[in-house]
Amino acid sequence: MYDERLVAPMREDLTRLGVEELKTAEEVEAKLRDSTGTALVVVNSVCGCAARNARPAVARALQHEVKPDTLTTVFAGQDVDAVRQARSYFGGYPPSSPQIALLKDGKLVYMLERHQIEGRTVEEIAQDLTGAFDRFCGAVRAA
Repeated sequence: MYDERLVAPMREDLTRLGVEELKTAEEVEAKLRDSTGTALVVVNSVCGCAARNARPAVARALQHEVKPDTLTTVFAGQDVDAVRQARSYFGGYPPSSPQIALLKDGKLVYMLERHQIEGRTVEEIAQDLTGAFDRFCGAVRAA
């Protein structure tokens, strides 16, 4: 486990955006079990190479007019049970950190794995996410 003083700013990168941090398996289940609509699940991590761009990419993607109904995060290497429970919704994908999933009505519809994040720019990752938001989160309705 990493020192919380190191991890706290990395947690805040997402929570300051309104992303709800889930720290226990019970919190993950309460939020995702029987959920309706779309839910973003960000597996945050201290990985310098990939997470350094993943967190700002999520921030940029959340500025898009179409976004998931629910925004959540778990922290790999810190909240082990919460991460394990979140990953139980990621059928067919091996664990990776970071990892960004989009669920619709509790079912996985989109996944960005570490190898799809690592070595890419914030803009490229955000573009992948906003494309998924457009596809799975529904169109913006005219007022």
